[in-house]
Amino acid sequence: MFEGFFSGGIIKRALQKGLIEINVRNLRDFTTDKHRQVDDRPYGGEEGMVFKPEPIFAAVESVRQSDKTPVYLLSPQGRRFDARLAEEMARHPQIVLVCGRYEGVDERVAEHLATDEISIGDYVLTGGELAAMVVVDAVARFVPRVVGKEESVRHDSFFEGLLDYPQYTRPREFRGMKVPQVLFSGDHKKIEAWRRKKALEKTRGRRPDLLAGRQSSPEEKHLLDQIDNERNKR
Repeated sequence: MFEGFFSGGIIKRALQKGLIEINVRNLRDFTTDKHRQVDDRPYGGEEGMVFKPEPIFAAVESVRQSDKTPVYLLSPQGRRFDARLAEEMARHPQIVLVCGRYEGVDERVAEHLATDEISIGDYVLTGGELAAMVVVDAVARFVPRVVGKEESVRHDSFFEGLLDYPQYTRPREFRGMKVPQVLFSGDHKKIEAWRRKKALEKTRGRRPDLLAGRQSSPEEKHLLDQIDNERNKR
């Protein structure tokens, strides 16, 4: 699974340039029984299987370069992964991701090995591998020189707590649908103001929860009042 994902696009180029390094470890390589068993039935009689602590501890300890290296357990119980956390993770020389599976992971991993638990959304996957790929892709974008135009990362959706503003390219008119005139004005202040307003408008309409937990500047509050007044007039 990982080999296919890491062999293309930005991640492939970052690996080739030595900007990032990715090491994948199979937990079965850290078992001691002849069946290479990494899971067992949970105590208490519930259905399903749970990852045993021994192979996870051994695998993490084999790759962790320092006690300060953060270990993230990918779990539906974790805190929500977002752009801020991705940027924070990119500052570390090394991070370790533990992919959960089955009914979960022995709680001793979460309590005594992982420094944090993270979730990519409020849903359950068959395994943490897909979540790990999402995390690697998002974190890599914040590593210097991985993205050709690093400034573009700063304008991505969620980086400033807002959805991204609308983007347009050629042709200028398509089936009667025109690109907003302000984008051809050459007035960078007007364009920036338009983009800020549109980002706020899109966020207000689609993800109002982002605005609820965000400190808006006086200028943004003024724009939000404009947006609300325009909506009420429709």
